[in-house]
Amino acid sequence: MPDIVLSTLNAKYIHASFGLRYLMSNLGELRERACLAEFTINQAPLEITEAVLAHQPRIVGFGVYIWNVEQTMAVIGLLKRIRPDVIIIIGGPEVSYETEGQKIVALADHVITGEADVKFAEVCRVLLNDEGSPNLELPSSLPKVIAAELPALTQLASPYDLYTDEDIAHRVIYVEASRGCPFTCEFCLSSLDIPVRAFPIDGFLASMQRLLDRGVTQFKFVDRTFNLHLPTSMGILQFFLDRWREGLFLHFEMVPDRLPEQLRALIKRFPPGAVQFEVGIQTFDDATSKNISRRQNLTKLEDNFRFLREETGVHIHADLIVGLPGESIESFGRGFDRLVRLGPQEIQIGILKRLRGTPIVRHDDEYHMVYAPHPPYEILSTREIPFTDMQRMRRFARYWDIVANSGHFTSTLKLLWRDDASPFVEFLRFSDWLHAKLQRTHHIALHVMAQALFDFLTQAQGLDVAIAAETLETDWHRTPSREALNLRGLQASRSSDAPISARVPKRQSRHS
Repeated sequence: MPDIVLSTLNAKYIHASFGLRYLMSNLGELRERACLAEFTINQAPLEITEAVLAHQPRIVGFGVYIWNVEQTMAVIGLLKRIRPDVIIIIGGPEVSYETEGQKIVALADHVITGEADVKFAEVCRVLLNDEGSPNLELPSSLPKVIAAELPALTQLASPYDLYTDEDIAHRVIYVEASRGCPFTCEFCLSSLDIPVRAFPIDGFLASMQRLLDRGVTQFKFVDRTFNLHLPTSMGILQFFLDRWREGLFLHFEMVPDRLPEQLRALIKRFPPGAVQFEVGIQTFDDATSKNISRRQNLTKLEDNFRFLREETGVHIHADLIVGLPGESIESFGRGFDRLVRLGPQEIQIGILKRLRGTPIVRHDDEYHMVYAPHPPYEILSTREIPFTDMQRMRRFARYWDIVANSGHFTSTLKLLWRDDASPFVEFLRFSDWLHAKLQRTHHIALHVMAQALFDFLTQAQGLDVAIAAETLETDWHRTPSREALNLRGLQASRSSDAPISARVPKRQSRHS
């Protein structure tokens, strides 16, 4: 039986814990006395507790994040009731800052703040009283909160061999060539990571080669600024180009205003859909950018977007945030319209979260920033956006995800803002109308959304029935494994209140 269980509750099964694998790979001689035990937040705490205790551990380490802190706290509470002798060590972003007053910190025996790759092993050696560690503190002298020094990346053992064949077949494979971020955006924990540090490129690429040899085809880079250091970015892209095979997919987070010609030339060589760039724009409003200490050249950003959309097959996932200090609905809307016209395939609309340790709290008084007291600590209201309007924006973000980001209504979406109308104004109008009609934002079936779009376009906006029906049918046939509807049959049924499925005959999709 292992002495150490490394555990976390992932948001979904497909998200293999990168952090746990780093901890395991750097346990040194303790690695043979440890095991990984991953769960998901949807599993019952009692079942998780039972599975952990089945290993009969002496130490259990939990990775704690904003999405799992409450469920993890429930598991730790059960563990302490059933086996109070088990030593609980927690770490991760959610417990690395503002530890005083956190209930989960009170339950745990020790908290390791910061990057615990090496420190966790040191603490375990002390707690297990291993021989060969004469210079370490005695267990009785270990403090509750233990700050981890930044580890030297050149000294870290690689975690990539700990991905199992099952991970490779069914889960997201995370990789990183660097840590840290050069920017100081006040809402983001990465702004606290100074300086940016890079892994030795030769060793990193050797690890990528081993993953390729094992059949990995999808790589998600967690570097916050993949394109910050040009030689490294080019080296990684060239590495994958030289080993290109069908199905290979690369995901990067990129600085949106930094795309020099050398990098452009390499990006153009990738096949369509093979590369995804996650681009954090967050706001187009200059005053708001200044409030959150964010620097970006919008002229270069727009030029890079045009290049990516017109000359490459890159899939762009762009982020905007609602609720930043000083940002109004109107200024957000102008930025949203600007982004829509740049044409990214996805626009992720996030609601501002008050992450522990971030300096955005300095704006609380001036901008009347009110956050929810429980994870994920989303903004409830600001000076510029009262609670009722913030709720409208939450619905806007949710419906945008269903209609636009899902890819189900690509053609129909463009009908919502015709004749140079504002995409933001028209989609907010649709969002308000839809919520009044459905009174919910979740569990909306695809055919229900199709019906709603048809009704809004033809009744609220007065669009010709034939155009709306034909466009919706085009989108419907694009969706695989669904029973398609002959929406053109709606031409004579504009005034009917019956649902689409009752008004028109059905036929099998060509994808069936």
